[in-house]
Amino acid sequence: MDQKKTGLFLRELRKEKELTQEQLAEQFNVSSRTVSRWETGSNMPDLSVLVELSDFYQVDIKEIIDGERKSENMNEETRETLVKVAEYTEEDKKVQHYKMRKIIGGVLMGFGAFLAISALTIFPPDSSWGSIYSVIGAIIISAGVYQLICRNKFKLLYSIGCFILMFTLLIFTDYLGVRFGNQVPRFAYSKEWSDDEIVYKAPFYKVIWHNPDTENEYIELID
Repeated sequence: MDQKKTGLFLRELRKEKELTQEQLAEQFNVSSRTVSRWETGSNMPDLSVLVELSDFYQVDIKEIIDGERKSENMNEETRETLVKVAEYTEEDKKVQHYKMRKIIGGVLMGFGAFLAISALTIFPPDSSWGSIYSVIGAIIISAGVYQLICRNKFKLLYSIGCFILMFTLLIFTDYLGVRFGNQVPRFAYSKEWSDDEIVYKAPFYKVIWHNPDTENEYIELID
């Protein structure tokens, strides 16, 4: 196969249509640089594009590959074979792309879970960093879910729902820590200081830390 000859033939076909490289590029949703590479023989169109070029120029695919006209009638058998090969190639690309997104989704979910659990374990309850990193972990997990279900048309809704569920779980876990672990809430949206107490306002409940950082300190939970 002489790619330069094929390129010159594609250039000749384009000029017969009285099209510029830019106009042809727009027709096939590629860049004008790509068209230029086709016509110089430095690069060849994909099979799917080759089929489209055949239809567009109304020439046989074999003629494009050989770089010259050989007959007026298009070889339907050759065309159909190439169409099937092109479709198979596109489907294979989609399958590989889907597999890659599943791998990325699994990695994101694993990393997000690790980040959220580590944040709740490493940072003390009165540090805002624990809540910040755990929420970031929940966001990463939701992004992983989005990648895993990329073929579902409701993937965005599912990923948003996943984040809401994760955030609710974090708040509930925080509440259990306050009630049974005698700790201050991580997800308090308001904090007020006074001489002998700190008042935390969290979703659905309030916590008062009496005599903080003293021997007489204790946590009071107000539901």
